[in-house]
Amino acid sequence: MKNWNFKLKNQPKGIIEELESELNSIGGFTFKNKNGKTFNFRKRILYPWYYAFQNWTVVNGELVENNVENITEVKISFNQHFLILLIIISHLILGLGLILGLFLATNNEPTTYILGGLVIAFGIIIWITANRKFKKDTEKHKVLITETFGL
Repeated sequence: MKNWNFKLKNQPKGIIEELESELNSIGGFTFKNKNGKTFNFRKRILYPWYYAFQNWTVVNGELVENNVENITEVKISFNQHFLILLIIISHLILGLGLILGLFLATNNEPTTYILGGLVIAFGIIIWITANRKFKKDTEKHKVLITETFGL
């Protein structure tokens, strides 16, 4: 999770309207305004197999209004989607379970170590790929937000 904070000279309602209109004009994003003070958005998926490529980063935002100075502080956090984390953890646990379970059942056959090691290696590869994509998506979203508000 990465956090990003900045201040704007605008009311929360105006900030949300500006962000929503920008995301709608680009297309491909889902934007949810919860209560006028918090929002989140992420890339929309069109087909199930796109899930592995597009829907990895969720942007959560909170608007804190300062009525005295007419400034709104924007607090944004970038998170990986829960299912990506679940996929990584399940591969690591499955690989360790295969190694341990098959070790106890098959009396030290090398194929059990190879199979478990491959599953663990696949989980590590997904983990590295997910972290790289998360960093790239975070930078893309920061550029999008920066261009939207003219920071």
